[in-house]
Amino acid sequence: MGDKAMKTKVVGIMAAAVASATVGSIAVAQEDEGITVQASRAPTTEFHMSGGVPLVNMSLSYTVGSRDLDLTSRAGAAELEKRVHDAALAACKEIAKQLPDATPSISDCAKNAEGKAMVKVHELEAAADKKSAK
Repeated sequence: MGDKAMKTKVVGIMAAAVASATVGSIAVAQEDEGITVQASRAPTTEFHMSGGVPLVNMSLSYTVGSRDLDLTSRAGAAELEKRVHDAALAACKEIAKQLPDATPSISDCAKNAEGKAMVKVHELEAAADKKSAK
């Protein structure tokens, strides 16, 4: 990879990091801190942030809480899944306000973000079931 290509890639990655920090906070998903739902979209045309830095990708994260839910009940598990779905859709719509022509589509963006977060949701549901069985 040439020097110019490497610089472009590094600047692109830095721009994505700056955009992520600017648009929303990134949280670490831990059981007691909630579930992180992170959406990500890329502009389809060249987009520059202020200062001329090219933007390659924009991400936005929301943390969804579950402390108030009984994950051993179907209603509690369904509510957590709804919260994750709603957070994924909200994050993708918010990115669309900044980058209306970005890819993937809002619905695909939400499906991707929701799918990643659902892994943690199912882990929490299984842990709650295991704990209640004791």
